[in-house]
Amino acid sequence: MVLATDLDGTFLAGSDGARMRLYRLVARHPEITLVWVTGRGLEAVMPLLADPTLPQPDYVICDVGATVVEGGSLLPVEPLQSAIAQRWPGEQRVAETMARFPGLVRQEVPQERRCSYFCAEDAVTPGIAAAAAELGCEVLYSAARYLDILPAGVSKGSTLENLVAHLGMRREHVLVAGDTLNDLSMYEHGFLGVCVGESEPSLLERTAELGNVLHADGRGCEGILEAIGHFGFLRPDDPHLEPERAPRRGRADLVMVYHRLPYEEVLVDGKPQRRRPTSPNGIIPTLLSFFGDGREGSWVAWSVHEARQGKFEPHTTVDPDRYPNLLAARVPLSKTEVDIFYKRFSKEAFWPMLHTFWERARFREEDWKVFLAVNRKFAEAAAAEAAEGATVWIHDYNLWMVPAALRELRPDLRIAFFHHTYFPSADVFNVVPWRREILGSLLACDYIGFHIPRQVENFVDVVRGAMPVEVMEKVACAPRFLTYGCAVGLDSMSTCIETGGRRVHLGAHPVGLDVGRIRGLLADERGRERIEALKAGLGGRQLVLSVERLDYTKGILEKLQAFERLLEESPELHDRLTLITICVPAAREMTVYRQLQTQIEQAVGRINGRFSRVGWTPVQFFFRPVPFEELVAYYAAADVMWITPLRDGLNLVAKEYAAVQGITRGYGRLVLSEFAGAAAELKGALLTNPHDPADLLAVIRRAIDLPRSEARARLRQMFEIVRHHDVQRWGREFLEAVDAAAGDAQRKASTSAAVSATTRPAPQRTSTGTAGARERATAAS
Repeated sequence: MVLATDLDGTFLAGSDGARMRLYRLVARHPEITLVWVTGRGLEAVMPLLADPTLPQPDYVICDVGATVVEGGSLLPVEPLQSAIAQRWPGEQRVAETMARFPGLVRQEVPQERRCSYFCAEDAVTPGIAAAAAELGCEVLYSAARYLDILPAGVSKGSTLENLVAHLGMRREHVLVAGDTLNDLSMYEHGFLGVCVGESEPSLLERTAELGNVLHADGRGCEGILEAIGHFGFLRPDDPHLEPERAPRRGRADLVMVYHRLPYEEVLVDGKPQRRRPTSPNGIIPTLLSFFGDGREGSWVAWSVHEARQGKFEPHTTVDPDRYPNLLAARVPLSKTEVDIFYKRFSKEAFWPMLHTFWERARFREEDWKVFLAVNRKFAEAAAAEAAEGATVWIHDYNLWMVPAALRELRPDLRIAFFHHTYFPSADVFNVVPWRREILGSLLACDYIGFHIPRQVENFVDVVRGAMPVEVMEKVACAPRFLTYGCAVGLDSMSTCIETGGRRVHLGAHPVGLDVGRIRGLLADERGRERIEALKAGLGGRQLVLSVERLDYTKGILEKLQAFERLLEESPELHDRLTLITICVPAAREMTVYRQLQTQIEQAVGRINGRFSRVGWTPVQFFFRPVPFEELVAYYAAADVMWITPLRDGLNLVAKEYAAVQGITRGYGRLVLSEFAGAAAELKGALLTNPHDPADLLAVIRRAIDLPRSEARARLRQMFEIVRHHDVQRWGREFLEAVDAAAGDAQRKASTSAAVSATTRPAPQRTSTGTAGARERATAAS
C-alpha cells in the first residue's frame, strides 16, 4: 500500500501510543510506501527528516504539490518535477505581477514554484485571478487568510496522482490522510481516504458525500490506523499489526545513564575484580554521591564482554554500604564495539569538533552505524531499569542518540540530558554529517542541561540553523555567572524553546563537588602526612601545579612553552619554584594522542636540560593516574594551580583546588583559562588566554608575585561559590528543573485537550455519496 499523509494534525498528531504503533508499522512493514504530502516548503520539511522518532518517507510532496522529491536523497522525481517546473513562469515574474495588487503580504516561509501571500478575502479580486491566468498559473485561497499562486493544474492531489502512476502503483492501493480543507484535492482524485478525528468542519462537510472517504473518530495516527483496518489494506493476521510487546519496567526512580561504570573492572590472576576508579575524573564520584541518601536507582553503563566468555552478569551492586539501593546495569559490548564507539569514533570525530578543533575530526559512516547500535543498547537497558514515570538522566555526547530511542520505547519517562563537554556554536557543530539526527534526538528530551549559559545559547543557535524554533523564555545570567568578564561569558540565555510542536527546557548547571568528601580526606591522618611530605620535598620552593588528562584540548604543550619562557626571562625564579605536571594517559588504543605525548616529553626534557641544577629540577612530570586522595594532598601543597585548557566544558580540577585551599585556609592562587566553563562561575580566579603566549606568561608571573592578602580574598570568593553550589545543590536544582519542565508539559497538554474538547466537531462516518466541488489549499500543511 501507499500511505500518502498530511503532516501537522495528521501524521504528527495523536496519542503517543498511537503514533508509536503507526510509526513502527510503517518503518518495519516491507509493503508500505510512505509519502508525506504537505503545504510546507522542502526546507521546512527537512527538520522532520532528521527526527529519529519518525519513519522516513519514501517520497515527499511539498509546496502544495509544486515539489516532489525522493525521501532519502531529496533528489527531484523526474520527469514529474521538470513537468511542474516547465509550467512555472518564475518567482520574480509572479512576484512583480502580484505587487500591483494591494493587500497582499508575501509569506516569509520557504517556497518553491509558488508564491504565497497573506490577505483578507476581499483582497482576492477577479483581477488577481486574471493576472495569474495570463502567467499560466492558478489562484488558491483558503482559511480566509492564505493565497497561493501555483502553476496551472498543480495541487497535492494532482502531484500524488502523477507519482502513483510513475511508480506503477494501483489507485486502490493508495490511502490518503488529512485533516484540513488544504487536503481536499487528494480525496477528489478518487483515492481511498480518511479524515482523521478533529478534522476541520469544512473538510468534513466537503467530503461528507464522498464514498471513498472515512471520517475517523481517532485523532492523527489513531485515525490512520483505524482507516487501515476499515479499508482492509492489511490482513488481520499481518504480524506487523501486532502491538509490540511493552518493554520490561524496572524499579528505579532515577536511572543514571553514563558510558562508564561507577567502578573499574580489572583482571587479577585471570579473574574479574572491581575497584574504585583511579582516574582523577571527578564526575563519577560526583554522580555517585547523589545516591547517598538511599535513593532507589540504577546506573547504566557498558561492560566489555565477548560471547566466548560465557555467562554475563547484567546487574551488580556498586557499594552496598554507601549506596544500598543502587545497582549497576551493565550493557555488554564487545571490545570492538568499545574501540569503535568510544576510543575511535567519539574521540576522533565528536571530541575534536566539540572543542572547536573541527579540522581534526574524522567522520566515518560505518562508525556512525556502530554508534547508533550502541546507543540503542543503552536506551533499551535504561527502559528496562526505569519505573513508571521515572526520571532517566543521560550524560554527555557519547549518548546523544539515546533520548530518541528511549522516547520511542518508554513515552512515560521523564528524559533529561546533561552535556558535560563543551557545546560549540553552529559554524563548528554543522560540520557533523549527522547533525540533524543528533538534534532530533536531543529534542526528544524534556530537559537539557549544560554547564554555563554560553553553551546553552550555542545549542539554541545550532537548533535555529536546522529547524524553525521559537524561544519561549529567556533569563539574565548575572549575578550567578560572569557576563562580559571572560571569553565564555554571556548576559542572557534561553531557558525554553519550542520546535515541531514540542517544548524543551534548557538550563545552565555547572557541576558541583562533594565538599564533604574532600573535608574527610583532609581530616584523615594519612592525608595530612602526604601534605607534609610533599611540602618537605619542595624545600621551601613555591609549587605550581598542573593536573589534566593527556589531550590536545588541555593546552599542556602551550603551558610548558610558557613556563620555559618564564625561566628564560626571570632567572631570579630559578630554584624558587617547581612545576609539577600530572598527566593522566589515554587508553593504549587511542593512538591520536601518541604524537602529543612525545612532544610533551620532549618539552619537559628540554626545560630540565636547560635549567636544572643540583638539587632542583624545574619540571616534575608524572605520566600516570593519581588516586583522588593523593591529588588532594597536591592541591593542599600547591601555591599556584595552573589550568589552561584551550577549550573545556567546565573543569572540575579548578573547583577541587579552590575547595581544598578554602578548607585548609590556604593562600592558593588559581590561574584559569577563560575558555574553560568554570571561568564563567569562579569569580576570583586569575583568567588567562591560553591562545596568547604573552598573556599566559604575564598571568602566571602575576600569580607567582600576587600578595597574600589579594590571594586570600580571591580564594574566599571562589570557596564560597564552590561550597554553596556543591554537588547536592547541583543535583537537586537539576532534578527540580526537570520536574518543572515535566509540569509545564502536563499543563500544556491539559490546556490543548481542553481547547480541543471545546472546538471538536461532531464525529461522523461517511461511506456513500458523490464527488464534491474542487478546492485546493495553501501554506498550512
